[in-house]
Amino acid sequence: MNISIIGTGYVGLVSGACFAELGNQVICADSDIKKINGLKRGVVPIYEPGLEELIAGNLRKKRIKFTSSVKEAVKGSQVIFIAVGTPPLENGEADLTGVENVAREIARNMDGYRLIVEKSTVPVETCAWIKKTVSIYLKNKHKFDIVSNPEFLREGSAIGDFNSPDRIVLGVENTRSRQIMTSLYQPLNRPILVTNIKSAELIKHASNAFLATKISFINSLACICEKVGADVKEVAEGIGMDNRIGRHFLKAGIGYGGSCFPKDLEAFIRIADKLGYDFKILKAVGAVNREQGLLALQKIRDALWITKGKTIAVLGLAFKPDTDDLRNSPGIELVKSLLQEGARVKVYDPKAMKKAAAILKKAVFCKDAYRAAAAADCLVIATEWNEFKELDFARLKKKLKRPLIIDGRNIYEPGPLSKKGFTYIGMGR
Repeated sequence: MNISIIGTGYVGLVSGACFAELGNQVICADSDIKKINGLKRGVVPIYEPGLEELIAGNLRKKRIKFTSSVKEAVKGSQVIFIAVGTPPLENGEADLTGVENVAREIARNMDGYRLIVEKSTVPVETCAWIKKTVSIYLKNKHKFDIVSNPEFLREGSAIGDFNSPDRIVLGVENTRSRQIMTSLYQPLNRPILVTNIKSAELIKHASNAFLATKISFINSLACICEKVGADVKEVAEGIGMDNRIGRHFLKAGIGYGGSCFPKDLEAFIRIADKLGYDFKILKAVGAVNREQGLLALQKIRDALWITKGKTIAVLGLAFKPDTDDLRNSPGIELVKSLLQEGARVKVYDPKAMKKAAAILKKAVFCKDAYRAAAAADCLVIATEWNEFKELDFARLKKKLKRPLIIDGRNIYEPGPLSKKGFTYIGMGR
């Protein structure tokens, strides 16, 4: 099938590469000419495990191409995915300027029937606006259909999520669009849920909001555990064994970040406000998450007494492991706060150092965890990279000025570290 992806961010690039791997002819379009020129050479602007190899292989097989021309993408495909960014506005609503611009460009360049698929995370009723926009700017009144096909790709495991999703959600209006979309996804042999368009649009926001709620719940529970002397990891294991609850997203830490959860939660709250409903649960979820970063900072203050003039090593800057994405990263915010308080902060992240250097001007960037720990008054774990789980603690102890670990992601166990001579401070332990 000939398809195009408008937008080459995380969702667009992964979706385009994976559709090409399934044997489709894919055109990926983006207005960023520098990015497109790099992609034509196989230079991938983001880190996602396996993505660079996947794109390179499909470039060789001529199943994927990159262009800065929406016109070329529209004329060369039957199915057009809109995967542009929807960043938050100041009031928390999603900025749909990019979606509207793409809808206009699609309309102006259609030369026959097209199936327009909204892939970006958008508020409910966006597809209705896309349909209206295309109808207004369509020159020759060609037929078209609109589909909502929300993405559920997790950064760090996006290719696996595309190929083996829990479900594929298709919000359709008619049999023709349903048949095209089910045919496109049929090779994956995964469950397909077909709904009306508005239900599909809501599923994405509702899913992310619910997962964020689980994270804020376990972080709140961690505070209770600390007050009574319980271990939140043990409590999380106990409640997670209940199949009605499940084990996923029950890891206490310094809060969630990234491009999805914070943005989607606020957007969902604004959607509810517009509809006249006060979504109090989600407002509390956001408040708890914001407090987690402050809680981690307070733990550092409590352990060191004075942070000004102290050297603090922070391991992990990306908002989660296996990505270089720094958007809404709790680790970045923690480093900023420590620098503002006058601490000397040494940092290391396996993949996010280059991007972080443009944000954290006063931090000291180190080549590995041990150099970051050298002469530091404490070591802080801000991202749960596997590399950090396998550190040589004897070597680490020699490097640190004081054997103090503040584990913001609970990747270590207090008992073994205590036996090695470390002072361990976790979250809810």
